[in-house]
Amino acid sequence: MHGTTGKLARERKGEMKLELTINRHQEQVSMKFVTLVSIVAALGGLLFGFDTAVVSGAIGFMEHRFQLNQVEIGWAVSSLIIGCIVGAAMSGILSDRFGRKKVLITAAILFIIGSVGSAIPDTFSAYIMARILGGIGIGITSTLCPLYNAEIAPAKYRGRLVALNQLAIVTGIFLTYFVNLWIAGSGDDAWDIATGWRWMFAVGAVPGLLFLALLFFVPESPRWLIKQGRPAEALPILLKIHGDELARQEVLDIKESFKQENGSIRQLLNPGLRIALIVGVGLAILQQVTGINAIMYYAPEIFKETGAGTNASLIQTILVGLINFLFTILALWLIDKVGRKALLLVGSSLMTLCLVVIGFAFQTGHTSGPLVLIFILLYVASFAISLGPVVWVVLSEIFPNRIRGRATAIAAMALWAADYVVSQSFPPMLNSAGPAITFWIFGFMSLFTFLFTWRVVPETKGKSLEEIEALWTSAQGARNS
Repeated sequence: MHGTTGKLARERKGEMKLELTINRHQEQVSMKFVTLVSIVAALGGLLFGFDTAVVSGAIGFMEHRFQLNQVEIGWAVSSLIIGCIVGAAMSGILSDRFGRKKVLITAAILFIIGSVGSAIPDTFSAYIMARILGGIGIGITSTLCPLYNAEIAPAKYRGRLVALNQLAIVTGIFLTYFVNLWIAGSGDDAWDIATGWRWMFAVGAVPGLLFLALLFFVPESPRWLIKQGRPAEALPILLKIHGDELARQEVLDIKESFKQENGSIRQLLNPGLRIALIVGVGLAILQQVTGINAIMYYAPEIFKETGAGTNASLIQTILVGLINFLFTILALWLIDKVGRKALLLVGSSLMTLCLVVIGFAFQTGHTSGPLVLIFILLYVASFAISLGPVVWVVLSEIFPNRIRGRATAIAAMALWAADYVVSQSFPPMLNSAGPAITFWIFGFMSLFTFLFTWRVVPETKGKSLEEIEALWTSAQGARNS
């Protein structure tokens, strides 16, 4: 009797091991599929990083080629951001109507046209038109790439897969520094002024074409397909991601979430979802007004203020890019382990400390040593593990299924508008108020980010998109009761 019982126990144990092995194999297969798809979508972030950084290497030569004044130099840099605001504004309506994939393909084409168009003009006006057109493509990809990854990723790994977008952005920025340096060194000053800067923009067509080609091999967002009443097309995609049982449950959960929504953007003004809108738009603006792009765009000028020579300031700027890149990789590992909210709290508190110290260094004249460089690097590292990747993750996951595209577009439009304001106001602030006051203003905004996150932002780690949606509706119910 005991022998029979032992045999049955051993058989059951063997079956459980086999089942566990099969489940692990299915998870490995599904993660390989999801990761490959997410990497393709994240390439949109590489275009984003390239296009925002490329102008820093070209602008000096363009100034001589087109005889630009200070206003025109500012316009040469910021015209891209105007296009980004337009692209972000359009992305929600277009992607909700035509699908994420088709609109991303359109964005890739716009980016390629913008890259080539920026490289060939004989007039400054033609350059501006091309930059705005490319900016529209970037505005669309900056909104839809993280959103697409959020809609296709399993909840357990969604944070790091969406954060791939931020890694691609900083990779694009970092690589562009070296591409610009290589092109500028390929000829003398006369060649750079006549031709070199054109190649800097034209190189962007290469990643643009790669992104366009790879998009034809990724599936449409399964949540968008179900929203369109096409669950039969969504199920095979979800089967690849989740396996049989979970995929069918996912279809039912997504269908149920659509039944509870009216699909109007006015839905965001309901008491529960109003908080989601405040969180999304608030974090989008705070990502920019805490000063990161001011430091990234104007790093050489900041380091020159400390007494560093031109070459030293350029080397220090590359060091800033390297720290940004390395700590974004760290964020990929932390975001699904530690959580979104914890990273935001730690990052914003460290950013506040760094900006206060940098301000005091300028105020007291202690800028000749390594102090400013050390705290700028610590500030960039703190941003790279928090506001950099986390904001895009939160924007892609907090809004209801039916209006996610349009709601994310509103937040992304606010982000790009804030970027434009900061990039335009930083140089005059630096000149009029001085570096100390300017950095203290950014420090105050970082402190506000800490308090805003602590009081308003929920933790979304490990929750499905439908569970996050239920979080807002339950909050609304609690307020109504």
